Amino acid sequence: MNDKILILDFGSQFTQLIARNIRELNVYCEIQPCTKPIQYDESLKGVILSGSPFSVNDAKAPMVDIAAMANKLPVLAICYGAQLLAKLSGGEVGNSTHREYGRAHLQDVNDDKLFATIGQGSQVWMSHADTIKRVPEHFTVIARTDNIPVAAFKTDATFAKNTVYGIQFHPEVTHSVDGRQLLKNYVVDICSCQQDWTPAAFITETVARIKEQAGDKKVVMALSGGVDSTVAATLIHKAIGDNLYCIFVDNGLLRKGEFQQVLDGYKHLGLNTKGIDARKRFYDGLANVADPEKKRKIIGGLFIEVFHEEALKLTDVSFLGQGTIYPDVIESMSIHGPSATIKSHHNVGGLPEIMHLSLIEPLRALFKDEVRRVGRELGIDDIFIGRHPFPGPGLGIRILGAVSEEKVTMLQEADAIYIQHLRDNGLYNQVWQAGAILLPVQSVGVMGDERTYEFTCALRAVSSVDGMTADWCHLPYDVLARISNDIINRVRGINRVVYDISSKPPATIEWE
Repeated sequence: MNDKILILDFGSQFTQLIARNIRELNVYCEIQPCTKPIQYDESLKGVILSGSPFSVNDAKAPMVDIAAMANKLPVLAICYGAQLLAKLSGGEVGNSTHREYGRAHLQDVNDDKLFATIGQGSQVWMSHADTIKRVPEHFTVIARTDNIPVAAFKTDATFAKNTVYGIQFHPEVTHSVDGRQLLKNYVVDICSCQQDWTPAAFITETVARIKEQAGDKKVVMALSGGVDSTVAATLIHKAIGDNLYCIFVDNGLLRKGEFQQVLDGYKHLGLNTKGIDARKRFYDGLANVADPEKKRKIIGGLFIEVFHEEALKLTDVSFLGQGTIYPDVIESMSIHGPSATIKSHHNVGGLPEIMHLSLIEPLRALFKDEVRRVGRELGIDDIFIGRHPFPGPGLGIRILGAVSEEKVTMLQEADAIYIQHLRDNGLYNQVWQAGAILLPVQSVGVMGDERTYEFTCALRAVSSVDGMTADWCHLPYDVLARISNDIINRVRGINRVVYDISSKPPATIEWE
């Protein structure tokens, strides 16, 4: 069993970044709501308290017993967590006269453990309106900045058996230059965690667990061609071989040529996969439907119907395999309850109830970049591992307005031209996600001596790590010019190409 760090989430937008940083130190960690009781076991080595949108002075501010935790394990309290610790222990927290958002520099750093190898003047990232105006008795200030006298502090033996470190900055963001080192100091040196959370170890443990769970029983699984389902299926196949039955549905909303390409790839991987051509069924269901949420629900509902029908043709199936990853799990256990729906997602969430099958979710503990590392360790081809994320509803939500087979064909051609140019110019792997969007906007154009009145195609390319935030990619103008020229000349029905330069937030990556 791997050593583990637990992160108590108070609702911070940066909580997942804490976990990702620790995972990248090859130390396993989990996130749970601050409202959930901690389950202590031999693997748990430390607890981190996250930041929060709350003020500790709010009437409904979430509270926890930090001293009780520290009597069992070392604790690192970040931002809200540090302010909560100070307030509950008799210190003073109030509105800062110098609200700190953005870069700051540490001064008077004087702790040998948490700040080991971190020098004076180290840049950190602040994001708080409240500040600790006075630390409790027996607490020691171990760093400050120009604007706040308490940037970091620690407790002593009069508070609890183990030291609690409080910091008012965010070490998990990239703007905190030595933030990764600080987290390493806490996790490895203070909590004594072994750095053995690796892709190879994960594969060994996961395959053994699936063998124990499934035994000689059958598993059915829907594949999408994406990295999550492909890696999950490969792990299950490694454990139970051809007792895994995979179904790949062509909903008519895939990229150009993708259905056959993906089937060939699965055959090469040795996966027992059946391809289903359901294009007409989806096109009929989407006819004249323009509302994006209705489109998503129709696509998701039809997918469940098709998959269920095919799965019923199998006998003695006991398990349903899914490519659920950790952000999906975290989303469902927010301290605010299930997060507000920005857009519904097309997945197989409705299948377990219909099919009465137990779930096997090999990737439930992993972030997207960890899934890719596991996939490479498994030897999966880059056609799957390096593939840009693609929405479950596919081109159905990249065609704004009503979907038709004619529009799908038009967008497939434009998208294929776009992606091929990115590959030809060595840009594909520099982009996290790229795609073409067909807008319900027609404009006047001139081709030869003829006047045209055709559709507009928008190009989207973003850089990101996990899709939580994203910035638009600054693609070279000459490449964009060639892409635009080729799309307009080769795709009948499109006479104008635009490039989306919106970042997330405030925009989303997909348009619908």
